[in-house]
Amino acid sequence: MNAIMRVRLKADGRIVEILADGTERAIVSAAAAAATSVAATFAGADGAADARGGGQGRDAAYAKGIRARAKLTQAEFAARIGVPIETVRNWEQGKRSPRGPARALLKVIDRAPQVAFAVLDTAKKTAQ
Repeated sequence: MNAIMRVRLKADGRIVEILADGTERAIVSAAAAAATSVAATFAGADGAADARGGGQGRDAAYAKGIRARAKLTQAEFAARIGVPIETVRNWEQGKRSPRGPARALLKVIDRAPQVAFAVLDTAKKTAQ
């Protein structure tokens, strides 16, 4: 039986695993997450501004940068995160900005891509 790993992005930037008894265990510390985050490249001094809703041009650069760092084509990235390729194209062309859950997912992929993709892959396998 495959167990599903439940993770949560905390407000302070930590990514934690939710254990069966309801307790949390840090997967990526705030310091490690900050060290791997390159969102600051897109927002000047405050990289978190893009993840929370900067301008559409910055959102486009942020989305494209995350995909580029994952070394995936638009089609591969869309398939990995479970959205239509048109959605990724619209984000990267600045026609639309990722909102709500999509924005949160991009932030997790930006800070801990291996964890995010492992969780997404596990979820797809259990759904089949």
